[in-house]
Amino acid sequence: MNDPLQRLYYHDAYLTCFEAAVAERLTWDGRPAVVLTQTAFYPASGGQPSDRGLLGGVAVLGVEVRESDGAVVHILGDELSAEGVVGEVDWARRFDHMQQHSGQHLLSAVCERLLGAHTLSFHLGAESSTIDLSVARLPRQEVEAAEDQVNRAIWENRPLTARFVTARELAALPLRRQPQVEGPIRLVEIEGYDLTPCGGTHVARSGEIGLLKVVRLEYRGEETRLEFLCGRRALLDYRRKNAILLDLAAGLTVGYEEAEAAVARLQEELKGSQRELRTLRERLLQADAAALLGDAKPIGALRVVRAVLAGRTPADLRALALRLSETPGVVALLASPGERTQLCFACAEGSGVDAAALLRRACEALGGKGGGQPRIAQGSAPASVEESLRQIMVALEGSLP
Repeated sequence: MNDPLQRLYYHDAYLTCFEAAVAERLTWDGRPAVVLTQTAFYPASGGQPSDRGLLGGVAVLGVEVRESDGAVVHILGDELSAEGVVGEVDWARRFDHMQQHSGQHLLSAVCERLLGAHTLSFHLGAESSTIDLSVARLPRQEVEAAEDQVNRAIWENRPLTARFVTARELAALPLRRQPQVEGPIRLVEIEGYDLTPCGGTHVARSGEIGLLKVVRLEYRGEETRLEFLCGRRALLDYRRKNAILLDLAAGLTVGYEEAEAAVARLQEELKGSQRELRTLRERLLQADAAALLGDAKPIGALRVVRAVLAGRTPADLRALALRLSETPGVVALLASPGERTQLCFACAEGSGVDAAALLRRACEALGGKGGGQPRIAQGSAPASVEESLRQIMVALEGSLP
């Protein structure tokens, strides 16, 4: 279907209902599919997703162009038996894509004119759209200036037109970018702003774009990616973010205009609380270590700390075991019961004891698992092992040199 006359969307993007005959039936990626004598369904191309809708009452799941001959293939949700069909394009999806694609043309044109940034690629996603620009970094203020100019052009309600031209006509036109295909070239023009080759669907006047909002900047090496929303997408994004802001302000019992300052105050208070908590934890760690060292059992040249401590996390046990092992000659055998019993063994440097070997013995006896280094090792065992744990730790203690 290379003939532009058979691709009805080229001439009327607002056409959503049409009649056609089935020219070919085939299977496409394991699904039934058809080629029609003419179609208003836009196939995935040029960064724009395909249309969806119904064909003879059967769902159209996607539309693609067959590379071998340019035929437009309609991928269906079920078999289509009729020879003559009525096609119905999902208008909400079509118009959304028209808004995003037309907005992209304006944004690309303004970025080139105002910022000297060429558009390298465009992607129209299900939730947002992006363009990649040929500059490494763009200050936010410059992006906002481009955004302002785009929206002025939208509100001026400028006409958008599409037409096919010959190669000879093309050579004399001031295109924003050169065509990537051969044959008849379709140009889309936004009055006073842009003239570029494009086969996509577009609004008739810029006012139908409604609004364009750049929502994110991403620096990608020598390129900058702009993520943007147009029309209803921009409205829904504003509605969602406004609701979040109002809920946040209500939770902080401030007006929405004071929410940013209130959050900043809370962040500073949190940093102070975290510093205080670290200090208190350090003091508690010192106190716990001193108490356990006071109960350490001498075995030859070693001092063994054996303790089952309730309510300690693996990180707590590790910190305490490391602190204990800072004392020369100390071997720490610590455990904390819970959903799984946590184990942490540590040995002072030069003690001649291998913490990892002790842990392996304990895990074998308790049905647990773990690992580590000669200095410190951690693991866990099933929850119902407390008495066995005590016996194993006593046995480990007895095995020390």
